[in-house]
Amino acid sequence: MEQTIPEVIRTVPLEYYIYFATALFAIGVTGVLTRRNAIIIFMCVELMLNAVNVLLTAFSAYRSDPNGQIFVFFIMAVAAAEVSVGLGIIVMIYRNFQNTDVNLLNRLKW
Repeated sequence: MEQTIPEVIRTVPLEYYIYFATALFAIGVTGVLTRRNAIIIFMCVELMLNAVNVLLTAFSAYRSDPNGQIFVFFIMAVAAAEVSVGLGIIVMIYRNFQNTDVNLLNRLKW
């Protein structure tokens, strides 16, 4: 059974999606490794999740298979839960230390 790629999807080559997602992921990794502010690090992690979602959606559309898009839906649900828990933790850290610098978090160690 030959699967055909819809004309709308063929207007943008798959390589462009791969390049875009790679750039997003690289920006996210760079932000996580170089920043000290917990909120910026948190946003960079979300950027990396969105890069993966872009790739899953692109591959799913090019294969005409909805499984990748369903998987993206579940990733977004988990990311929403992660955002609520993560922001709650960041708010509590800010209330205790009046700062969101991750270098100050070594006080949480034993």
